[in-house]
Amino acid sequence: QVQLVESGGGLVQPGGSLRLSCTVSGSIFSRSVMGWYRQAPGKQRDFVAHITSGGSTNYADSVKGRFTISRDNAKNTVYLQMNTLKPEDTAVYFCIAREESFLKLEYWGQGTQVTVSS
Repeated sequence: QVQLVESGGGLVQPGGSLRLSCTVSGSIFSRSVMGWYRQAPGKQRDFVAHITSGGSTNYADSVKGRFTISRDNAKNTVYLQMNTLKPEDTAVYFCIAREESFLKLEYWGQGTQVTVSS
């Protein structure tokens, strides 16, 4: 059984920082691409960042230079460090694990709210 548990969301002022965490149960973490998506009310769920099992990263243009994704394989945890937050970053942030396998099964976290407001 695979479960993703997120933490770290909250309310922050523009220009502030938050760090999201996502812990993954089971044995899939080390062979999974880990990523973050976000969804604002009335909007599509958008890609934010991902990191492969080998440590290769990719970011949406809107967050490049501000967000950093990382992973700790020993802790089965992926992080999203968010700096210089903007109001447009306000969204529910979802953690995803995608197995690097033939089936490429996906597992999603429950989402955590990030609100950037004065």
